[in-house]
Order: sequence, then C-alpha cells, then structure tokens
Amino acid sequence: MPRITFDKVEKSYGSVQVLPPLDLTLNDGEFTVLVGPSGCGKSTTLRILAGLETLSGGEIYFDDRPIGSLEPKERDIAMVFQDYALYPHMNIARNMSFALRLERRPKAEIDSEVTRVAEMLNIAHLLDRKPAELSGGQRQRVAMGRALVRDAGTFLFDEPLSNLDAKLRARMRTELAEMRDTIDKNMVYVTHDQVEAMTLGDRIVVMNAGEIQQQGTAEELFSDPVNRFVAGFIGSPTMNFLEGEISGDRVKGAGFDLPLVPELGQRAAKASARAVDVGIRPSSIQLTGGAPIDLRVVVSEYLGAQSVLVTRCGETEVLAEIASADRIPTGDVRSFGVVSEDIMLFDRASGARI
Repeated sequence: MPRITFDKVEKSYGSVQVLPPLDLTLNDGEFTVLVGPSGCGKSTTLRILAGLETLSGGEIYFDDRPIGSLEPKERDIAMVFQDYALYPHMNIARNMSFALRLERRPKAEIDSEVTRVAEMLNIAHLLDRKPAELSGGQRQRVAMGRALVRDAGTFLFDEPLSNLDAKLRARMRTELAEMRDTIDKNMVYVTHDQVEAMTLGDRIVVMNAGEIQQQGTAEELFSDPVNRFVAGFIGSPTMNFLEGEISGDRVKGAGFDLPLVPELGQRAAKASARAVDVGIRPSSIQLTGGAPIDLRVVVSEYLGAQSVLVTRCGETEVLAEIASADRIPTGDVRSFGVVSEDIMLFDRASGARI
C-alpha cells in the first residue's frame, strides 16, 4: 500500500482550469474522503489518480515513484463507480471475476476469491443471477465486490451511494464502515454528502472550487473550522450565519446582542474586521439558559426525538434543534438562549474565522 502524494497537480480543459495546483498526501492504509459541492473538483481529483484523466501539470507519486504517465491498469488501483458499470449479460460471479479472468489467474484461485468477497458482502447467494435481477443496493455490493477481488493496493469510490434511497444509503454506510475496519488498504472516497464523509473518513478533505479548504477528522472540522465555507458545509442541520458588528466584548446585529467569551473577545479585539458573520449551530440554541435571542417560529420540522425549528431573527432564517417534547406553536416569538462558548465569528469579507 503506497503513500500517495499529489505534487502541484493541475487539470485544465482548454482555457478552463478545474484544478489549480493541488498538494495533498494520502497516508498508507488511510480511508480518505474528498467532500464538497458539485463542481468542486473532487471527482476530477479521483479520476486523475485512477488514470482516467491526464495531468495538465504536476505529478502524482506512489511512495517515491511517479505514476502520472502510467496507464490505469499499471497503477494497482480498483475503482467503484457511481453507476455500478456492471455487464448486463454476465452473471454476478462473472462480473466480479472479470479482472481476474483478464489476468488469466487459475480458475481455483478466481473461484476462491469471488466466494470470499461475496460472503464478506453478503451476496454469495446471488452469484448465479444477472444484474437486472438485483436491487440497487445489491448491485452496488457487486460493484464493490468486483473491485475487492482484485486485491489492489488502493481502492477508489466515486459517489457509490448517491443512486440509492435514504434508508439503503444509511445501511450501506454502516457496511462500508465495517468493511473499512476489516480491509487494510488505501481507500479514497468521493462524496458530496457530508454525513457520509463524517461517518466514514479517517481524514476528510473539504474542497471548494478546486482548492482544499481544510482537512482533518470529522470532530476537528466540526468544532474548529478554519473558514465560513467549512463551518457551513460540515454539520447537519447546517450552521446559522447572522450579519453582525463587533462592539467591544459583544457582537450586535438586527435582532440580537450577544456577549463573547473572553478568548473570542480578545481575538475579535485584535481583528482588523468589524463586520462579521456570526456562526451559531442549531444545537447551540436552547430554550433556557445562555445568551438571550428573540426568534419567531416559522415552521417546526418533527424528526422523531428531535425537532428542527425554522425561525426568523429579523429577516434572517435561523435553525434551532430542540427536543420534540418541547412543542412551540408556529408564529410564536420566544426568547431562546445561545451557548456563548459555541459562537464563532467569521470575517465577512474573506470568510476566514476570527
């Protein structure tokens, strides 16, 4: 399993630059998730690693060996695609064994590997069926199985769960997490779903407009985002942002006047920007205690044990996460409390966290 290094990797299509110079290191045996909105460059990065796209600049190294000019079959990589890409005329066993048969492996070895992986993915009873006879989740397992039987050094996943319904996606996330813990391989996973990223990744790389915004564990990205983009992208429900002005050890805006804890107040006093975006997570808004803020309830979204309130602070939409037992009628104006320790400030011009 190689250590994978992107060294100033670039990709352009004509005059359009999709990836500006990208530097990234993927450690041996790590499950790395590339996450970001559509068009951020994450799938392009994966396809360049797989050899499906050519480099416009820079180089990729496996340990110290440059691989940018190698054909895909020479890179010891297996890839799972978003659309499964199964051969409809072959049964599941032949789909899974296709790469091994191309390599002219012994039949006994092929059968053994297919059986081993099929049992691991709970599809051993499906080996004689055709892809059309399988559900979406079963076909996705087959696509994963086809990659796993190759025993490659690196596995690539390009949004493999995006075509599944919500319940099946949740189940497949669990299965992928279990598989991650049993297979000691490099895994690079691309998704736009931050729940998948936070569930699966040893390390998450947040991308936007071809650039890496931040990388780290789910906990690091959630509790210590470097800028407004990361803070707003990681976490569900998404972080609230209110336009405010720093005034001494407080931050004020339309409909709120919140105190800053000493550490944040000191950083705010040293910051050049006075105009800020105030970041407050929905879970940091309480019915009792905390710094008071008046909110008008517009919609209450019942989610079982929790409810998400869609409220207004002035003209700004604010989400609050409360226990469903605490019912608040639509239209009510209530004084909620904000946990002062959870308030974040972002420079309104640059988006950088203060």
